[in-house]
Amino acid sequence: MTAWDEHVTAALLGTERRVPPPLSLAAERSTPGAAGGPPPQDAEDGDAAGRLLDQAAVLTVRRRAGRVPAAGAPEPVALAPVEDAPAVPGPAATRLRRILVGEQIRVLPEWLDAAARHGLRVPAQSLPDLLERGRGDRSLRPLIVRAAGRRGVWLALQNTDWAYLVGAGDDPGGGPEVWETGTRNRRVAYLTRLRGTDPGRARELLRATWATEPAPDRAAFLATFAHGLSLDDEEFLESALEDRGKDVRQHASDLLARLPGSAYGERMAARARACLTPEKRRTRGRTRTWIRVEPPRAHDEDLARDGVPFHPSGSFAPRSGGEPVGTRAAWLREILARTPLSTWTELFATTPTEIVCLPVPEPDGRDVHIGWARAALAQHDAGWARALLKGGVLADEPEALADLVSVLPEAERDTAAADLLRWMKGRSDALRVLERVPGPWTGALASAVVATLDAAARPGLVKRITTREEHLVTQLCRLADLRLDPAVAPRLDHMDPTAAPAVTELIATLRFRAEMLKELAP
Repeated sequence: MTAWDEHVTAALLGTERRVPPPLSLAAERSTPGAAGGPPPQDAEDGDAAGRLLDQAAVLTVRRRAGRVPAAGAPEPVALAPVEDAPAVPGPAATRLRRILVGEQIRVLPEWLDAAARHGLRVPAQSLPDLLERGRGDRSLRPLIVRAAGRRGVWLALQNTDWAYLVGAGDDPGGGPEVWETGTRNRRVAYLTRLRGTDPGRARELLRATWATEPAPDRAAFLATFAHGLSLDDEEFLESALEDRGKDVRQHASDLLARLPGSAYGERMAARARACLTPEKRRTRGRTRTWIRVEPPRAHDEDLARDGVPFHPSGSFAPRSGGEPVGTRAAWLREILARTPLSTWTELFATTPTEIVCLPVPEPDGRDVHIGWARAALAQHDAGWARALLKGGVLADEPEALADLVSVLPEAERDTAAADLLRWMKGRSDALRVLERVPGPWTGALASAVVATLDAAARPGLVKRITTREEHLVTQLCRLADLRLDPAVAPRLDHMDPTAAPAVTELIATLRFRAEMLKELAP
């Protein structure tokens, strides 16, 4: 028994039952590389427990100091690569540290985006905290990839907790071997990049491994076909409609619905024309074209194959008036959403604006307009989006209206969103619209937001702000703090903070963002 084992035994039994053995300079010499040391206090001191602890401490030092390293020297860590982008200026680096410890943490994505946009990188001393933040927030990862620089990737390779950074961006790094050996995320990134340069090559790579890929991977890979989509992809996508994976079939049908001139579009157009037909009616001495609506009466295998399930999303959802959306109405919406919009300009021989204004018997009109709105969003048709917005036919569908705003050319979006906000003045629906309008809010939209806040929290009012108005202001401020143009802050200074405390927080955030962006500007 070694001296260490004897001391362990004495500790387990107690020093009253087992006296600690004396420790000599030669103790534990059987341990490879054990080092000597001064003997502990002699046993004559009468403090057996204290002597046991002292000797155990000496033995512990001997064991650690005398341990022989494993065979073979460890491989040295490769040096960090030389950066090709400058670090952010000192004030911006200081502000980043403040953000990472919790001050205005919600602006971190904007900070990272602005830094990358200006060709700057995160300073090395902030990389560990930033990478740790990205470990818990997946939405930050693509932004971290862009702003972390080469040292960020190098650091991520030293810690498995940060390995998400490798291949988390649009560029997976490496060459064709990524497709053979990379993780799913890296393979998706590789395929996305290849679809942008050589869609045919990307399609053939996927075709070669398609049968052996798991269903979740097939769905993720097929989603990359949104890049460089063309009729050359039609055959592959049609075969994917027969896939055993539900998500795979859904991606395939969604992509085919976006493909002009496809057989899928023709099948949907035939179904849609059977549902909507022009009908001449004479009312008040005037003959006018109406849209006669006949939702599908049955659901068959062909309809299911083309992406319309038996219970489509939205089936039985409550209407604004409290009535449920029946299955037939839901089928109608799905079919119209997947039908080429050119079907209607050809059928009615007129413009989208005039088609939208054609009378439709209720309650079918709402289903028709929702179907058209979904089609305009999927096909990214600005003409139809503009017609549906101006026609006012989706007054009770704020989310659909906001989606249509995103389809408009960038120069028109702020004005369209501002019009919607003014039209929904004081309604909670206005918040549901703005939630789906990304920033930055400038120009007409910024003015409309300021006017809405001013109307709800104007100083000097005799009456106090109502609970409903306070809720509207609070939620609007919460949305606006990260989307409103920071230059708007001075236009809010006149508001009474006691009437709307959220405005004070909004102003503080806008000013913080204004200083932040100024520090990152070249």
